[in-house]
Amino acid sequence: LSKILYQPEVGENIGRYCQISQNHGIENSIDLKVLLKICDGALKRGEKLHTTLPIENTNRVVGTILGSEVTKRYGAAGLPDNTIHLHFKGSAGQSLGAFVPRGITIELEGDANDYTGKGLCGGKIIVYPPIGSSFVPEENIIIGNVAFYGATSGEAYIRGMAGERFCVRNSGLSAVVESVGDHGCEYMTGGRVVVLGKTGRNFAAGMSGGIAYVLDMEGDFHTRCNTQMVYLERLEELEEIEDVRQMIVWHHNYTKSTKAKHLLSLWDDILPKFVKVMPKDYKRIMETMKRVKAMGLDGDEAIMTAFEENTRDISRITGN
Repeated sequence: LSKILYQPEVGENIGRYCQISQNHGIENSIDLKVLLKICDGALKRGEKLHTTLPIENTNRVVGTILGSEVTKRYGAAGLPDNTIHLHFKGSAGQSLGAFVPRGITIELEGDANDYTGKGLCGGKIIVYPPIGSSFVPEENIIIGNVAFYGATSGEAYIRGMAGERFCVRNSGLSAVVESVGDHGCEYMTGGRVVVLGKTGRNFAAGMSGGIAYVLDMEGDFHTRCNTQMVYLERLEELEEIEDVRQMIVWHHNYTKSTKAKHLLSLWDDILPKFVKVMPKDYKRIMETMKRVKAMGLDGDEAIMTAFEENTRDISRITGN
């Protein structure tokens, strides 16, 4: 170990270990300077609040400290939906709405950097271009890379394109977006994602749970999807079709998306263009669940029986 532990001869003014703590500037964050103050009534008494504020790309993790205060007071249940509605205008920095719990809605009229909605756990995030902007939203990136990484629950409505690795490791979020970059829904384990346009390459790599619905107008989505762990299917069940349509309705209501409005006006013609991305393991589990419930099992017993059968399934072992 002598070579590893060797200490070079340096001057006394050269530091060889951490001597100055890093200043993260948390005391200057929007949460501490503004949000906690204006949301005092909501935090203490559950009073509803809807306010509009400016935001800049130097404002990072906006809403996270506020969200932690909600969780401290109300636990995992959070507050009733939309108790705190923050409408920002401008360009948000990294990690907008990270780990935001139920009860907080963040509406951004502008654009956002990477990690938007990271770890979202019940909150709602709405992003759309500035009103009056001249560019076509679905053809321009509105949020950066790795949006909604590791989200466990909540809702997201994004009018425009998302960068790479959208909804990676999503385990419970419901999201609508108008296009995504490479590696969308990678390692996804739960939740639902509706993509109203093109995807990048390697979509659904390692996806073992949840469901994605991709609008494939040109019929070439299969060339950009990693089908090692997923099936590509059509929407057939009426309840599922209505769920997807309703998500698009909400997307239009929240973002005023002209693309969503157009798709809804031609719904019967557009519906066959949607591709359902269904994880193979998840499909086997769901089919087994239906069968064991028909046998009279329910609750945890049904779940464990389905899980154990799936682990022994030969088709799973062979990768089919």
